[in-house]
Amino acid sequence: MIKDIIQWDIKSWSKALTYWDNNIEWDKVQNALELGGREGGLSLWLALKGINTICSDLKDVKNTAESLHARYKVSSLIKYEDIDATNIPYKNHFDIIVFKSIIGGIGRNDHYEVQQRVFKQIYQALKPGGKLLFAENLIASPFHQRLRNKFVNWGSSWRYVSIKEMKEFLKEFSTYSILTTGVLGTFGRNESQRNFLSRVDHIILNKVCPDSWKYVAYGIAEK
Repeated sequence: MIKDIIQWDIKSWSKALTYWDNNIEWDKVQNALELGGREGGLSLWLALKGINTICSDLKDVKNTAESLHARYKVSSLIKYEDIDATNIPYKNHFDIIVFKSIIGGIGRNDHYEVQQRVFKQIYQALKPGGKLLFAENLIASPFHQRLRNKFVNWGSSWRYVSIKEMKEFLKEFSTYSILTTGVLGTFGRNESQRNFLSRVDHIILNKVCPDSWKYVAYGIAEK
C-alpha cells in the first residue's frame, strides 16, 4: 500500500506520511484536495481514512488515477478534477490540501513567482484553520545539483527550492513546520538500492548532515 501511495523512493518520502499521520486530528477532517495527483497516491491515502477527496492535476487525472482507487475500493470517496495549482477554483473550502513534489516542475525555467502563486492559491482555498501537508524536492547539495544536471532529463529546467524559499512561501500561514530528510537515497538505481541508501540516511547521514544537503522537505502549514 505504501508503494502505491508514495510510488518512488518510498522509504525517504514516506517519512512525510508518518509525520502527517501523527500531527493531524483526522476525526475533524471532512474534505481534502490533492494537487498534482497524477497517479492519485495521496488521494488514495486520504480516502482510506474515510475523507472525501478531490484528486486533481492539470488534465486527464481520472484516466491515470481511477484504476488505483478502484483497486482499493475507495472510488466513492474520490472525485476527479482538472485543476491548475496556480489557479485553484475554491475559496475557504478545504480542511486539508496535500501535494508531493510538484513545486519544482511548476517553477521550471526559473519561475519563482509562479511557485509563490501556488502557495497563495492554497492559502485561499483552505478553510480558516485548514492545513497544507507538503512534501517537496529541495535543491540540496552542490553534488545533488551537478548530478541532476548531468543525468536527469529535466534536471536543468526544474526549479528545485531551498529551505529559505520554502519558509518564504509559507510566511502567510499562521504556523508551519518544515522537516528534512534524504542525502543518498535518491541516488539508487532501483527501489531496492534506494531503500538501502535511505536506511544509511536514517541511521547516519540525516543526523550529521546539514539540512541544506538534504533533498526532501516535508511538513504542515496551518491557515
